[in-house]
Amino acid sequence: MHLPAQAETAPRGFPLVGREPRPASVLVTRLLELRKTLRPTPNVQLAVKGLNLFAKLEFVNPMGSVKDRSAYWILKRAAERGEICENTTVIESSSGNFATALAAFTRLVGLRFIPVIDPNISATYESFLRRVCPTVVKVEERDDTGGFLKTRLEMVKRLCATTPDAYWPNQYANLDAVEAHYELTAAEICADFGSLDYVFLGVGTAGTIAGVSRRLKERYPKIRVVAVDSEGSVIFGRTPRKRHIPGVGSSIVPPLLSQAWIDDVVLIPERETAEACRELLTKHGLFVGGSSGTAFAAVKRYAASMAGPRHPTMLFLCPDRGAPYLDTVFDPTWIKRLE
Repeated sequence: MHLPAQAETAPRGFPLVGREPRPASVLVTRLLELRKTLRPTPNVQLAVKGLNLFAKLEFVNPMGSVKDRSAYWILKRAAERGEICENTTVIESSSGNFATALAAFTRLVGLRFIPVIDPNISATYESFLRRVCPTVVKVEERDDTGGFLKTRLEMVKRLCATTPDAYWPNQYANLDAVEAHYELTAAEICADFGSLDYVFLGVGTAGTIAGVSRRLKERYPKIRVVAVDSEGSVIFGRTPRKRHIPGVGSSIVPPLLSQAWIDDVVLIPERETAEACRELLTKHGLFVGGSSGTAFAAVKRYAASMAGPRHPTMLFLCPDRGAPYLDTVFDPTWIKRLE
């Protein structure tokens, strides 16, 4: 089994060193061609009184989420280092977006992929994966936190141990995910904004907030990075509780969190996430998913405690689109069932 470089042994600065690419292979060439599909995503300004608020629409990525960036970058860097080849089977745990991106990209470049999912995945994502991937493994047993992540990870390890030429990207600890958002997502933000006061970033695997926060802190020394988490998540030391909305929060503290430069943390209950998703749709015309609503809810909470006449410039990420959440955060019946 091939494993990626892990966060606990990583250098603090970028660019990453000591991991030089090998001569280009056919797989590397295919992946470099794939890079052309990852275009800059737009920032749109929202009409919110007292704020210069912008949303970065990551759902414009080819497969519909911010995870396109890390999936592509992890595969590219692994191929450059010779960690994967045409015979590799990629195996990964995902709540939906990362698996969707990997499923599409591995198919395009000729690799096999086995996603490991759980019951919280949206029916839309599961249906897509079962149409694209010959094998999909779905765990049903909850872990000791009430979630499924630990169970998924154990399943990934078992599959890797029994699958020839297996490669586990390990998005929870792979520094290439941090580098992806440093080099792609954050670079776009820096190119679009002359100044920026606040950025609000949901935390799941922590790859996005690690890469984005590091580059934005370099570009805007006075910016405040606000980490957004879901109530019931253990990322920031809170008591674990059953959660229902994928894409934000975690049953473990992701190793990549140590790479992030964070100033504040805001925790949002899932009911508030659902309300924020509906507000983004009905008042701002943005049909976005649960992690986007969580970040927007955090902006509103944070802004309510701010004083002074100055209108700060704020940015939050919209990691994915709303269609996979029609049966959850956009369904009033489902919302009533939340604990």
